[in-house]
Amino acid sequence: MARQTDTSIKLRDVAKAAGVSQGTASNVFSKPELVRDEVREHVLGVAKELGYAGPSITGRLLRQGRVNAVGVAAIEPLSYFFEDLWARQLMSEISNICDSRGAGVALVSARNDERLAWNIQSALVDGFILLCVEGGEKLVEVTRQRQLPYVALAIGTADSTIPAIGVDNVGGARVAAEHLIGLGHKRFAILSTMIGDDGGPGRRSESEVLATIYSTSRDRAFGYWQALEIAGLGRAPVFDTREDAAGTYSVMAEIFAAEEPPTAILAMSDKIAMYAVEWLFRNGRTVPGDVSVVGFDGVPEGAVATPKLTTIAQPMAEIARRAVDAALGGVQVEGRQMLQAELVVRESTAPPRS
Repeated sequence: MARQTDTSIKLRDVAKAAGVSQGTASNVFSKPELVRDEVREHVLGVAKELGYAGPSITGRLLRQGRVNAVGVAAIEPLSYFFEDLWARQLMSEISNICDSRGAGVALVSARNDERLAWNIQSALVDGFILLCVEGGEKLVEVTRQRQLPYVALAIGTADSTIPAIGVDNVGGARVAAEHLIGLGHKRFAILSTMIGDDGGPGRRSESEVLATIYSTSRDRAFGYWQALEIAGLGRAPVFDTREDAAGTYSVMAEIFAAEEPPTAILAMSDKIAMYAVEWLFRNGRTVPGDVSVVGFDGVPEGAVATPKLTTIAQPMAEIARRAVDAALGGVQVEGRQMLQAELVVRESTAPPRS
């Protein structure tokens, strides 16, 4: 009767008990085609009797210097990778590319400095993709100490020593506003991603927007304002939604309590845009009949929403391809690579009513 697996039994013990060299025993497990059938069967029988399960795959990979896996890290709870629409789409693209290369994906998350450092240092990966939507500089600092390839996504700092891939948020937002201006809209409101950590949802001053540490919010607001000012419409008000349904509903109620509410909404994410559409429908307004709405990101959910969402789509597949390649030790990103987003016109925008 075979013994249970015994982690104290080593390959050298199997070789000694079987009366073969350690090299021959190693070949039985790693290169069986090099060993005669009768010898291989004998060594495997002895290994089974001793309770030896075989050499550690992890140990072998570490000795080779590669584990063929990418670490995706963020200073967010693990649920973020599945619940946030942008992160979920990015993870889908990263997973597709890793699947095509036979590589694995490890999710790395920690909300405090101590656990973040431990999780980064202990992850069995060849390199990291950092989602720097919050605490980006801290995440980069800890990852650098690991001395593995890495690339940062959605990081706000202008530090040219950080290999980063980003989207032209200013240019993308400008195109979104130009689309609505071209349809004839003149009254706008901007629904923002996070502006500040203090306070609830509500309108933010221009100085607060420009001073925010959240570069995505600042850059997209600036892009919207650029297009509106060129059209002679002035800067539309910005409302911090806190990026959730309750916050979006709250600011929508504030916006549409005005005597002349906007006919067009510029939302800094598709998630916020879809919350806004829900509020409009629940309050007796139609989209795009009464109000046109444009999102940002190009998540798959927007393409099947009712109505289908006009949006600024990020080139997620290309972002993921470059990031995975860099993390696996391929073509490294130098400085900041800025990619262009694309306007995707669907059903949520139309000319305003006369």
